[in-house]
Amino acid sequence: MPAPKGYSSMQIGLHWLIAVLIALQFLFNEPIGDAFRQIEQGGVPGFSLLVWGHIAGGIAILLLVLWRVSLRLGRGAPDSPAGTPPLLHMGAAAGHLALYALMLLLPVSGLVAWFGGIGAAGEAHEVMTNLLLAVVGLHVVAALYHQLIRKDHLLLRMMRPGA
Repeated sequence: MPAPKGYSSMQIGLHWLIAVLIALQFLFNEPIGDAFRQIEQGGVPGFSLLVWGHIAGGIAILLLVLWRVSLRLGRGAPDSPAGTPPLLHMGAAAGHLALYALMLLLPVSGLVAWFGGIGAAGEAHEVMTNLLLAVVGLHVVAALYHQLIRKDHLLLRMMRPGA
């Protein structure tokens, strides 16, 4: 199957929706951490809309990422821009694999920690949260590098649909 020239409207929409949901998860993560620590110490946290919002956000991210992966497997992704050095191409592949893996594993570890009461899953969730922050940071830097330094218009592929 030949690679598409760009991402579909659905792929682009899912990319940005997931990005916003992940940002919200980072911004509003303190209440869930406090509630989980209360549970670990034998307490019972009171109802908090932010805690349940974090859980719902994680479930939404998991489902949307599964949808996104299915689209990517079915439709494919555009090739690297012409002239991309092999090292950058390999870095992009590794970065995207890390992003997808973390976007799938983080919600699962959070659900296992919260509903299963498994502290090790909570610890793994915290470590992966920091890893995701680092990988997302590299993803943004790479996109800006392509747009501003290499001037290969890579960033535009995630802003307007291609064939």
